[in-house]
Amino acid sequence: MTLSEKTVLVVGGSSGIGLGIAEAALAAGARVTIASRSPEKISAAVERLGDAAQGAQLDTGDAEAIDRFFAARAPFDHIVVSAAQTKVAPVRDLPLEDAYQSMNSKFWGAYRIARAARMAEGGSLTLVSGFLSIRPKKGAAIQSAINAGLEGLTRGLALELAPVRVNCVSPGLVMTPMLDGQGGDARQAMFEGAAQRLPVGRVGAPAHIAIQVMAFLANPYITGTTVYVDGGGAIA
Repeated sequence: MTLSEKTVLVVGGSSGIGLGIAEAALAAGARVTIASRSPEKISAAVERLGDAAQGAQLDTGDAEAIDRFFAARAPFDHIVVSAAQTKVAPVRDLPLEDAYQSMNSKFWGAYRIARAARMAEGGSLTLVSGFLSIRPKKGAAIQSAINAGLEGLTRGLALELAPVRVNCVSPGLVMTPMLDGQGGDARQAMFEGAAQRLPVGRVGAPAHIAIQVMAFLANPYITGTTVYVDGGGAIA
């Protein structure tokens, strides 16, 4: 799959899944822009990616800033939105403010980008949800709701933004910096336990999610689709 000379914007591309997607797009020949709220993370990611990538500071919670961002740039060929900051806890334990902020970050952040984005003819928009949308678990109802909302949004946007293609990748457990807050031993035990439960016998990496995103970007006959890249987690 080649994206030679195509422009790709990865919102949330400074770390984790987004950074993996940016690396894959660069390897496919694209000109990549990563956007993030954190200047420090942007600098570190651009240094890692090399001269072919550029960074831009962008807060997906600021609708006016998003409008200015796209107004100042030529339309992108492809946009991927992986930015999210969410908190997880049982409904009765999670403060309402944290629940609101989680939805605002992941769901409404993607919505704001989709609303303002300028995309070239033949372009695509890809959102990132999570397999809890179809395989909920106790203590993570807010995540299930947010991810299901993104997948529903994907189908509606595929109709509204056509001929721009809109798709969604839904990861399972992936080793990313978002999990660094857990202690080393607990983190390793969680990964090992998950690997034993999953049909593939391993947990995911950002590169595994990026493979599917590259397929969305390169294949002109896919839109309105959610693909679960979860190691079989939805059926285990």
